[in-house]
Amino acid sequence: MAGALPSVSGTALRWNPQAQAAPMAATIVDADPQLLRVRAAIEAAERGDFDAAQYADLARHPLYAWIEYANLRRNIDDVGAQQAQSFLTRYDGQAAAEAFREIWIAETSRREDWAALLAAWKPSVRRTELRCAQWQARRALGRDDAQWTEEVQALWRSADEPLPSNCDTVFAALAAKGGLTPELRWQRIDAAAAAWQPAVMRSAARGLPADEAALANDYAAFLEAIHTRALGWPKTERSRRVASYGLARLAKSVPLAAEAQLPQYAQALEFTEEDRARVLYQIALWTVASYEPESAQRLAAVPPSAYDERLHEWRAREAMARSDWRAALEAIRHMGEKQRGESRWQYFEARLAELTGDRPTAQRLYREAANKPEFHGFLAADRIDAPYTLCPWLPTDADAQREAVARDPALVRAVGLYRIDRRGWATREWDDALRRFDDTQRRLAVEVAQSHGWFDRAVFALGKTPAGEARPDESRLYTLRFPLHHDATIRREAARNRLDPAWVAAEIRAESVFDPRARSGANAMGLMQILPGTGATVARTLGLDWGGADSLYDPDTNIILGTAYLRQLLDKYGGQPYQAIAGYNAGPTPLARWQSQRPGMDPDFWIETVSYKETRDYVARVLAFSVLYDWRLNGNALALTERMRGRLDGPRKKFVCPLAAAPTPAPATPPASTTPASPRTPTKSR
Repeated sequence: MAGALPSVSGTALRWNPQAQAAPMAATIVDADPQLLRVRAAIEAAERGDFDAAQYADLARHPLYAWIEYANLRRNIDDVGAQQAQSFLTRYDGQAAAEAFREIWIAETSRREDWAALLAAWKPSVRRTELRCAQWQARRALGRDDAQWTEEVQALWRSADEPLPSNCDTVFAALAAKGGLTPELRWQRIDAAAAAWQPAVMRSAARGLPADEAALANDYAAFLEAIHTRALGWPKTERSRRVASYGLARLAKSVPLAAEAQLPQYAQALEFTEEDRARVLYQIALWTVASYEPESAQRLAAVPPSAYDERLHEWRAREAMARSDWRAALEAIRHMGEKQRGESRWQYFEARLAELTGDRPTAQRLYREAANKPEFHGFLAADRIDAPYTLCPWLPTDADAQREAVARDPALVRAVGLYRIDRRGWATREWDDALRRFDDTQRRLAVEVAQSHGWFDRAVFALGKTPAGEARPDESRLYTLRFPLHHDATIRREAARNRLDPAWVAAEIRAESVFDPRARSGANAMGLMQILPGTGATVARTLGLDWGGADSLYDPDTNIILGTAYLRQLLDKYGGQPYQAIAGYNAGPTPLARWQSQRPGMDPDFWIETVSYKETRDYVARVLAFSVLYDWRLNGNALALTERMRGRLDGPRKKFVCPLAAAPTPAPATPPASTTPASPRTPTKSR
């Protein structure tokens, strides 16, 4: 399969899977001469024709556990307890053992081999269906003591969504022991009602006295479809809450119907302000999300006590969409201190203050927002003609640890698995390594991963520890967080399509974190996440042979088609990159609606009033990434206000670090091409 794609020089770039395999194999061999055999052994195991003697030379290889794992998983029906326990013992503490432990526990549960299940059990197993299997085993072996009861009751209380079917068996056993009192059943019914889960309510109601069960089932029916029987419910706090939950759920799909029916239920059941607010909140939210004419009226009807950050920002957006600058400013000033201090709302408060004649306040807020190297911080700097703030952290104090981190067994296995395209397994090993690493080792692990083409580890591993503790300084590791790869192709295709190469790099970072093998649930493929239909159409438009969907996994092919597609969108949408970026993410139909709703609106307000959160954030993210990639490529950047409008010849901005009181140095200029033969990275970025 081949797609003839002309290069800048006029020769053909031709994608060929066999031709691509050679350099990829060479890179694997360079890293570990046995990796190709490891991959072959795993594939043999998965086919069911693995012969351990044939691969005896791999017995001491760091990834041999995963070869065994693949073989055991393929033949799980025939694996004996002794064989399974031997594997778990030999590789205890390794990711392969923990991956197999989950499969083996599920298998022993199916067999009802409760002794083998408990022999394999570890409290670190968190999957709910496996925890329920363990409780089944303990019950079957007579170990359902007070601790057993306490653990099962804790799951019962916390579960407001449907649980795996084997948990019903455990709950039935708990009920038989007298451990599911009516009070506990009502606790779960209440939690399920708050989560809009009528099926869970019905399940929890089984075992209640008949009259209570009938009422609980009627509560569940109300959540599914509003009915007038609720008007005769007991006037209790629970009845009021359930009725308000049902009306709030209705409001999500039909706000007008919820609004019309609220008064009768509120009067009949004597709703409190909190009950009414619960419904009015959802009515307002799902009205304003579509910018319907009643949006302002319904937002005003929500009691102030019910406002949260989400509704505050929608109130500001709704006023912006109507160009009611004073109302938008008032909405921002009703936000809490933390929300109002975000660069987004600092910028818009400044912008709105400026539009309503308060220039001193605007200047102060612009200066505050401009200290943050984010989309709205860059916009604020443009408004006051200030340089961009950037304080890169380039640590050099850990050289002595780098080699030790690179040799860490789990990290070695993670990198090896990644290089043979076993990403799920690689991530398991990675997570295992990071749980043991301190902050410096974690940062060095990211560097090791990137040296092997595994770029998204910076996205998922920096900024907080595996335990969730914030590490804000790590956001300043810009060269790790914003890798630059395939830059020769990016520059070439950007020049051909009259695009800013920083924009192309930013799209790749946002779409795939430079992973040529990325594939989304919607079947978008490769570096720039191109749908096969789009790829074929663009290739046909350019007069190029289409090599089929798999050709999108070739980096050059993907960038050639992706940049050409960006050019097409830019031409279609009047040369406005911010709208082209929105179209790239959301597609033409929503974009056409947003264009018709707010024609001629300034780009910053237009972006903020996009109704899809994903697209709104995506446009801001890509534009901010473009500034950072401009810095990476050139040491300075085109002004963001110019970039949004596609003016490539506008003024350029320098970067300064207020902490250092000196211009931020440009990174070293990369070589013409920094592309290894086969970089591979998991999908989608933050």
